[in-house]
Amino acid sequence: MSSPTVLLTGATGFLGSHLLKALLAKEYNVVILKRSTSDTWRIKPYIDRVVSYNIDIEPLSHAFEQQRIDCVIHTACHYGRNGDSLHLIVESNLMFGLKVLDAAIAHNVSTFINTDSMLPRELNPYSLSKKQLVDWLRQQSQKIQVINLKLEHMYGPKDDATKFVPWVVSQLSRNVAEIKLTKGEQQRDFIYIDDVVSAFLTILDKAHSLAPFSEFDVGTGKLISVKSFLLQLKQAYDDNFCTTSTVLAFGLLPYRDGEMMTVEVNNQALLNLGWAPKICLKQGIEISLKDRL
Repeated sequence: MSSPTVLLTGATGFLGSHLLKALLAKEYNVVILKRSTSDTWRIKPYIDRVVSYNIDIEPLSHAFEQQRIDCVIHTACHYGRNGDSLHLIVESNLMFGLKVLDAAIAHNVSTFINTDSMLPRELNPYSLSKKQLVDWLRQQSQKIQVINLKLEHMYGPKDDATKFVPWVVSQLSRNVAEIKLTKGEQQRDFIYIDDVVSAFLTILDKAHSLAPFSEFDVGTGKLISVKSFLLQLKQAYDDNFCTTSTVLAFGLLPYRDGEMMTVEVNNQALLNLGWAPKICLKQGIEISLKDRL
């Protein structure tokens, strides 16, 4: 019996690259969608082991016509951090997802696993476009099984340099005088990337027993303030590399309009499937630091 074939979007990104490595280790056949211009540095060791389609050159439908896809894992997204236009964010986060969904339904794919966020719907264009895709996925779940994974704040090796945690590490490594921050009272559930990946693998393994539409919160279940997280990060940097004189200047920046001060994460449904986070915060921070430095 041949191994199932998974079509993975966003394979060159932070989450997607870690997922790709894990899927191949589990001997899944993997098909990836990317652009001809995509930077493949994260997946260079695995690129020869996958079937790849450049969707800016050939129709997306070719992947489904030429491969027998059993499951789609959709991780591709656009954060819209650089003042990008609304239509670009919507095209990336909503319309592209719908194009993949249409093709999956047309070619009788059994399951569509979507990557969602714990962010509130109305927080920003990114979160709104992500939630709009989920609305459509729910509406279409009688035609294809949909499993929606709502992720909390993931971190780990190979993350984008512009993301919050890698950016702070880069500031520490440069020994800047101070890092201007808010008071850091926001409560977040920081989850290590390997634990996020294991959640996807658990869902993939248990999909046959799940409803036509189901949602899961993916987090450790433990909230910590941003201030406490950053203090632990700096302490780990000092302990494992070199003591930095950089000051974490909490309170110098105001909170953003509509700042989310806490998040509700209920991972019980995921725990009930046999999943559990394995990497503690201290260990995750130390591994992440070694990757960045």
